[in-house]
Order: sequence, then structure tokens, then C-alpha cells
Amino acid sequence: MENLPVLINTVKQMKKPPKAPIKSLQLELFSQFVTNDLSQVSNTIELWERIPKYFFTSKQVEKLRTIDGLAKPFEWAYKENENEYTVSIQPALIKQKDKKYKAFFPGVTEELVEEALKKIFSDQQYAIHDPEKTESWIKFTLGMIQKALKTKGRSRSIDEIKQAIEVMNKCNVALYKNKKEIWSGAILQDLVTVGREEYLASTDTHHIARLPLFISHSINNLDYRQFNYDRLMSCNEQLTRWLYKRLINRFTQASHITTYSCMYSDIKQASGLLQQNKEGNNRSKILSAFEELKEKGVIQSYVTDERKTARAITDVKYTIKATPQFIKEQIASNKRTTDIKTIAQKSGIRLIKKP
Repeated sequence: MENLPVLINTVKQMKKPPKAPIKSLQLELFSQFVTNDLSQVSNTIELWERIPKYFFTSKQVEKLRTIDGLAKPFEWAYKENENEYTVSIQPALIKQKDKKYKAFFPGVTEELVEEALKKIFSDQQYAIHDPEKTESWIKFTLGMIQKALKTKGRSRSIDEIKQAIEVMNKCNVALYKNKKEIWSGAILQDLVTVGREEYLASTDTHHIARLPLFISHSINNLDYRQFNYDRLMSCNEQLTRWLYKRLINRFTQASHITTYSCMYSDIKQASGLLQQNKEGNNRSKILSAFEELKEKGVIQSYVTDERKTARAITDVKYTIKATPQFIKEQIASNKRTTDIKTIAQKSGIRLIKKP
């Protein structure tokens, strides 16, 4: 996240989608994969995904609401590369049947909807990317999202999807680096939709929204990785999916002689998904996620190394060994990265180097 200063954009202004398709090599490269089955793969965009924002549970949201159903912005602090970050999430206020407004924070359904949208965006038929303006737009229907989720065993009703889209459009995520705001915006920006009555009645009407600048910047800079989308969506626990993404983006040189290590304290502050009062329960949750990753064919084995002061556990180091299948997939992802960067270089696309 050290190259975020180039993304500073806190000015709120409604933008309109392009009237005509834009030919973009960057979008073409985003849609090219090294695989025999395009339906099984998608892209992970760490620059955007490592901002914690989907950690809210329904019980937590209920506690954050006031007696009249509203809520103040929620802040979460974390560290990365010796920098201090704070994400401030302002809830979406959604009008209820009783005409009153109620606060909603993004959670697991919004996380899954985002994954479905990124998969849909990988199909150029539903994507527009303007490399000059660093803007990415996605066209979708509620029915498309419902089908995408159902086929992966993550079924949601049209009403649930509709509300998720509304939450993603109306909530605001502000990111601060060393106490300075560097970005602020909705998860789905500039949503263009039809009249309310038609919107509520139709699941096949096309809508269009602008994706966050982090995603557009990453597409321009080829800063993303291919991964097994089927496996991600088959994971039942949110923490399992978070850890899987972390391994994909950080354990890039996985092999039968290499291991990957991470600390409990880092997982806790970086994910926002370990907020139980007892640390023992949080540590158990990590072990449960590792066991699910073993079941899903990602982790072959893992070792825990508890760090103690007196008898109290102060931290835990986890050392992970990957399965042959995960190693094979990482090799394919590395080849894909090399291939698209070679094409980009030959085509004269200028990439922003990370410090």
C-alpha cells in the first residue's frame, strides 16, 4: 500500500459512464488467464482488498445502532510496512418500509457480491475501462449476481442482493495513512439505475457503477493476480477466504521446499475478523480457518509457535506448507503475470514501479 499517494482523490463528484465502448489493452490483459477453464478463475486485487471493510457481523451492527436505528462511522486501525492506517466506514442509511432510515455496514453478503461483480467484470462484455481517466465501470443485473452466487453455493435472494448493492453504493470508506486522508468513496460509486418502481420489479434491468480507484489503478498497472475463484467461493468461513487471498498474494513463490509464515497479531489487525473478547476464541477461529484450507486443498500442513510472557500467550507464529495443487496454481498465476507484463512492455504501456 506504499504507492497509494498516487491515488489521492477525496473530491466528491458524480461521474457519468462513457457513452461508447473504450478499447483498452489493460482490460484485455485483465481478462486473460492461464487456465483451461475460465469459469474457475478470477482476479484478486490486493491494493483494494487489503483495506479491511467487510468485517461487520449482524450482531455487531445491531450494537452499533442507536435506539432510532442510526449509527456513527466505525474506525479500524492497522499497520502495514511501518505505516499506520485507519479505515473509517460510514454506514449506509437505507429507508425501511416504515419510512424510517436504518444504518447498515458492509458485511459478508457485500463481500460475496463484490467477488461476483469482479468475476463479471473479468468478462469484457460487461466491463468498461478508461486507462486515461483511470476509471472502471461495470454493467450488471441483479439476476446476473444472483446466478453467479447460486452457481458457487452462495445463494442470496434478490432482496438481499438489492440491499447489498445499496449498502455498497451508499456507505463511505475513508482511508487514512499516518493520520492523513488519502482516499474516500463508496465501494460502488456513481450507480446509475432506473426508476424505483421498475428497479424493484425487474431482476434483468442493467445497471452500471464505477469501481473504486484502487481497482482502476491496479488494472492500469497490471497489479493483480489470477486465483482459483471456485475454491474461494466454496470456503464457508469469511476468515478462510481472507487467509486464502493473503496466501495467493503473499506466498507467490510457493514450492515443495518453501513455507509461508504469519503472525496472529498481524492477522487480527489486518483482517478485522477477530473481534471476540477472549483471545483464545480468536486463536481457535484461525485454527478452524487453517483446517478448512486443508480441506480445500490449499494447505498441506501448518505449525504453530506460541510466544509467551510468563504463562500468557502474547502472539502466535504460524508456518504453512502448501499443497502441490496450490503450488501448481501459483506457478500458473506467476506465468500469467509474466505474460501480461511482457505484452504490456511490447505495447508501450507504462507501469508505475513500487518503491
